[in-house]
Amino acid sequence: MRASDIKGGAKFLVSGVRNLMARPLTSFHLIVSIMVILVGIGLMMVLSASAVEGYAKDGSAYGMFTTQVMFVSLGLVLFYLAMRMPVRTLQQMSLPFLLISVVLLILVMVPGLGVAGGGARRWLSFGGLTLQPSELAKAALCMWGAAVLSTRDPRTASTKEMLVPLVPVAAIVAFLVIIEPNQSTTMILGMIVMTLLWLAGLPGRYFAAFGGILVVGFIGLAFAESYRATRILSFFGGGSDPLGADYQPNQAKFALADGGLFGKGLGQSTAKWNYLPNAHNDFIFAIIGEELGLIGGLIVVGLYLLLGYVGMRIAQRSVDPFLRLMSATITVLFLVQAFINIGYVVGILPVTGIQLPILSYGGTSALTMLMMLGLLANAARHEPAAIAAMMGPQPKGLARWLRLPRPESYRGPERQAATRGGSNRSRTRRPAPVRGTVPRGRADVAPPRGRRSPGSTSSEIHYPARRTRSSRSWPQSTPSTPRDRSRRTGRSEWENGRW
Repeated sequence: MRASDIKGGAKFLVSGVRNLMARPLTSFHLIVSIMVILVGIGLMMVLSASAVEGYAKDGSAYGMFTTQVMFVSLGLVLFYLAMRMPVRTLQQMSLPFLLISVVLLILVMVPGLGVAGGGARRWLSFGGLTLQPSELAKAALCMWGAAVLSTRDPRTASTKEMLVPLVPVAAIVAFLVIIEPNQSTTMILGMIVMTLLWLAGLPGRYFAAFGGILVVGFIGLAFAESYRATRILSFFGGGSDPLGADYQPNQAKFALADGGLFGKGLGQSTAKWNYLPNAHNDFIFAIIGEELGLIGGLIVVGLYLLLGYVGMRIAQRSVDPFLRLMSATITVLFLVQAFINIGYVVGILPVTGIQLPILSYGGTSALTMLMMLGLLANAARHEPAAIAAMMGPQPKGLARWLRLPRPESYRGPERQAATRGGSNRSRTRRPAPVRGTVPRGRADVAPPRGRRSPGSTSSEIHYPARRTRSSRSWPQSTPSTPRDRSRRTGRSEWENGRW
């Protein structure tokens, strides 16, 4: 091929991608597509990675897979409900959702209700199914924190208003999680709070002080228990304990090395035959690398990176402060969890026990992550361009197939107050009518009061014609919609935070 052909093909591809991304519902379609692909890969790899251990424990290679399918099915229902729920309803439900998660965290500590395993008490059992309340606390804190900080304007709000009640409530939730004990989830909760405060516009010196306190606290928690300290010291020791703390990370790297470029093939992993502990859970990325090779691993990483790009795109385009904060925080949560999990599997981070979102075995984690993807899809439907595209006589495409309701435009506090007070009528009221006809050739000038043109009657009403924009004597109108203001000023109506 000639260089000109390659250059022309590249330009054609770039222009096609730009046209695709410029469509109003692209973000929504991408979120739904990424969700479907991740769910498909996750179920396939959970079945492959858990078959051996499930058969050894229960005599069935499909026991864990069946449980995962049940939770994923429930998660898909929550995804659909979160995707179609009105935004104001989500904002109002955030506090009850947080209170329910706190109550469940307390019930975990009650003897007879909480289920212990692996030296921790983190689960509740309902009818044979186990539920991990700390996973629900992540989503609840994202929603409630965004609802609280969306009412704070950093230009007028004090530091106390930015920190209270978010930080005290998050500290209570983190305390209930750390006494289980569960340090990895506590770290994620701290990251959620820091993300919310950063995006909401907390002054830099206070943010740095708060971040320093969290780092010191995490280091103290890491060395508070002997097994955590052993993991960290072993990581920095360079594999000095190959049969102890370094056994699991070494086996994960061996599995990745065995996969090569294209992998051994689906279901052909050797590490899952009890060589790699928790192969179906924390270290499922090692099985992906062994069976699907480097290509499969890069596809998974690419899906998470694409999800991060789309999530930040949704947050940047959102006009509603609540949707902006919530979607950005959820996106950071997905990226951080994926980075930490893949990081300790490939050996660049110490083992923490954080699961790979949606792909790892874990019913409550899959359920919660699917619900948060539904919240992202809901925010994508409320982009200004998406709202305009879905306000036609009948929805088209995926929105019509899913029977989604038409999204509502965001109305800021000032516009809501004006609507309640009735002052919005003056904005939409037409100019006072002028009776009589307009002199020919002077369409922009109203005739003097009392004069009528021949043939006109007293019942005729004529409105003065609008001046064109080319008329210099006519003052330019100020954009009244958030979209128009964003085009004029380069920023959205909500200028909080670091956007």
